[in-house]
Amino acid sequence: MITLPEIKVLDQYTIDNIAAGEVVERPSSVVKELVENAVDAKANAITVEIKEGGIKFIRVTDNGSGIEQDQIRTAFLRHATSKIRSVDDLLNVSSLGFRGEALSSIAAVGQVELISKTAESLSGSRYEIHGGKEISFEDIGCPEGTTFIVRNLFYNVPARRKFLKTSMTEASYIESMIRQLSMSHPEISFKLVHNNQNKLATPGNGNLKDVIYHIFGRDIAKSLLECKEEKEEIKISGYIGKPLISRGNRGYENYFVNGRYIKNPIISRAIEDAYKTYNMKHKYPFTALMIEVPPETLDVNVHPTKMEVRFSDGERLYHVVYEAVREALQQKNLIPEVPLVSRAKPKSSVVPKKRKEMPEPFEEVRRSRMVRTDAIGKESKEEIDRLFPEKKEKTKRPEQQEKSAETVSVKVNEIKREIRDAVRENLRETPVYETKEEKQISFLDEPEVKEQWKLKFKIIGQLFATYWLLELEDKFYIMDQHAAHEKVNYEKLMKGLEKKEIYSQQLAPPMILSLSMKEADVLKEFGKEFEKLGFVIEEFGGREYCIRAVPANLYGLGEQEVFIELLDSVMEENVMADMDLITDKIASMACKAAVKGNQNISIPEVEHLLEELMECENPYTCPHGRPTMISMTKTEIEKKFKRIV
Repeated sequence: MITLPEIKVLDQYTIDNIAAGEVVERPSSVVKELVENAVDAKANAITVEIKEGGIKFIRVTDNGSGIEQDQIRTAFLRHATSKIRSVDDLLNVSSLGFRGEALSSIAAVGQVELISKTAESLSGSRYEIHGGKEISFEDIGCPEGTTFIVRNLFYNVPARRKFLKTSMTEASYIESMIRQLSMSHPEISFKLVHNNQNKLATPGNGNLKDVIYHIFGRDIAKSLLECKEEKEEIKISGYIGKPLISRGNRGYENYFVNGRYIKNPIISRAIEDAYKTYNMKHKYPFTALMIEVPPETLDVNVHPTKMEVRFSDGERLYHVVYEAVREALQQKNLIPEVPLVSRAKPKSSVVPKKRKEMPEPFEEVRRSRMVRTDAIGKESKEEIDRLFPEKKEKTKRPEQQEKSAETVSVKVNEIKREIRDAVRENLRETPVYETKEEKQISFLDEPEVKEQWKLKFKIIGQLFATYWLLELEDKFYIMDQHAAHEKVNYEKLMKGLEKKEIYSQQLAPPMILSLSMKEADVLKEFGKEFEKLGFVIEEFGGREYCIRAVPANLYGLGEQEVFIELLDSVMEENVMADMDLITDKIASMACKAAVKGNQNISIPEVEHLLEELMECENPYTCPHGRPTMISMTKTEIEKKFKRIV
């Protein structure tokens, strides 16, 4: 017979540590509870100072109402609170904190010092408690308000402490939390200091747009749309961002219910659904929305951290949020403004180690293959004049023109002989993609076949300004110019990364970006990897960073958007130990440099593109998996026209 162990009541120390485990997860949890208490104390100025990400030192100072001396000990007892008196009050909670667990939980796992004074008291009080045990209690001179100092968090629970992340990462969590509180309470001046350096400061003038400017910078602030809606006892106010400032993760989706920052799938879904057709897939908007609902329709007592809430009528809330965001988007002109002054063309490129001139796209092709067009039926001299107008201007004397034409004629004849010789050879062929579904996909695997293939093709023409029609003996090919060029660029960049031959292109003027603490942390941690990719980045003071050069493949293609997208992907995908994901990300972004559909390119450019495509390790699909070309046999075409039954 199995007997159960004896049931005993846990001691107070164990109880406090279990409770602390629910409330105090990391330093940001401590800061959140203390700052929310300061907000509830009607403070209009709150300063948070941390060292080593808050692991060693946290100080939260406010100018609020303070704590009466005879209530200080009581404040550190479990479930002691001034916010509610009975269970009925839970239905009408308006304060941020109310459970009465914060101070006792913090004191259980840290060395806490409290200094506080009320307006009516002649002197203040200093109270010290370590690991739940009182150390000292005395009178002290101090200004009105409250200061909490927490040292050596988890000093008595080493098993918990070893699961904390780096000091910079922990500090970024605190910065994110202060950022959220700043937006939800623009009437309060917030200040964050990390390792004696100012990281964040807001004016506290009650203007949400000013707060957004001080936190996120000018680029975000100038791309805001005001959002207002009041319907069915639900009131919505604040700002949403234009689609052009959307990000690759939900880090900029901020919404507050009755002044409380939360995460809720109903609200997130409403916002993202409203942005559909405005944002690309996997792009998330910037929002700073204040949502007010009747307190009785909201349950905030779901989780100890109060990050999760329940709504009595989620469907109604969804429709109101959706309509508010959608209306704000529809009432504005969302065409992005393009600067009238174009960026000056750099005179030189920044080239790490190996200095090598970076040719313009297709320029080398045009010069090396300027007469190939004549071999398939174009007038060679007209093609040269079109490709090299500078030569046409400089060529003034008739005798020079005749000599040039004679040289071209010799080259044309040489190329024609090469083509005729290649055509005579008996080449083996393998289809790229067959149009009939029942046939198996096969590839041009042999290098010698690829080499001979590019000498035999015949370019018929272009379809829909995107697809090139090619003929190769008994096969008909259709090539997607964008997908093909994507693949060529991708493999070039990946080979450059492997050989460490990445080229950078200077920006004139340099690009200045305002980054959050978390973004700056990622940038510092992976700074060398960004340099390997071709970025040249310098600190510009405060939260500003100066990007002086970008990978040459990305120059002129929205460098700021590309850089932010890369930074977002690093933060979102947690690629701390796998830099291959970063290189893959930047390589896929290089596809932005590819020639687009509906873009005119010349015959020599197509010929060179085909040659480069056949030199790829896998020329058959673009980096996203789409085919670069499809094929159809002569037999299949004849069947379609009923020549063969």
